[in-house]
Amino acid sequence: MEPIVNYYSRFDEWGRLDREPWEYLINISFIKKFIPPGAAVLDNGAGPGKYAMELARLGHRVTLADLTPKLVETARSKAEELGLLDRFGGFHAADARDLSLFGDGQFGASLMLGPLYHLQAAEDRVRAVRELHRVTAKDGWVFVAFMPRIRHLANSLRFPRNWRPNDTVSGLEAFAETGAFNHSEEGRFTGAYYFQVGDIVPFMESHGFGTVKLIGSGSIAGEMTEEQWDYWRAQGEEVSRRVLDLILQAAEDPYNLGSSSHLLYIGRRL
Repeated sequence: MEPIVNYYSRFDEWGRLDREPWEYLINISFIKKFIPPGAAVLDNGAGPGKYAMELARLGHRVTLADLTPKLVETARSKAEELGLLDRFGGFHAADARDLSLFGDGQFGASLMLGPLYHLQAAEDRVRAVRELHRVTAKDGWVFVAFMPRIRHLANSLRFPRNWRPNDTVSGLEAFAETGAFNHSEEGRFTGAYYFQVGDIVPFMESHGFGTVKLIGSGSIAGEMTEEQWDYWRAQGEEVSRRVLDLILQAAEDPYNLGSSSHLLYIGRRL
């Protein structure tokens, strides 16, 4: 796990979600829609805590965990800066595969918006999702992020030099077969695992979760520039709200899943 820690110790994940705002906006819209008021929440793989801060602001008691100690400290500092420190149940450096510092059924809702696509070994993904199941209360809500294989294959075809070794046909074939990606260039995106879209729901359901929705959080608006979005914002608050409603509706369209950079699984712990 050292390469992951090293990568995220220097990567600006908070800034990434600012630069790619639709992923965050869509995810948080659906999380807020389903999460019960005042829930005890685990944000597992929280990074610097962008989702955790919003949930704490809304009155949830949030416990934050991430593999990278530097990000945990960043999140603690951000909570203090925002006056939200007293709404947190703790900030922990923890591996998603081993959440033994938390009790069984401790949380009414659990987020895991990163770990699964950094765990390339099948047994590690199984351990992480079993731990998610264990710490979530019966009937509790879970929100889990995935990255779809077909979208990364498309990105590799369009921008091969950005995604080496997928700049060769043998690299593409290996990725399409295994879903595993390890960047050839030092310091670039860490090793990752990309799911086949059709495998996500069976994977979660086989480990004790009931599916509510699988949405495309990458968004049909993901390629829009600020200038393009300004066209709609300039028409006023009501128009902006109605356009956002259309974008959120499109996130639930199953035909959008393969083209989305990230997917959000929404389910209940059975």
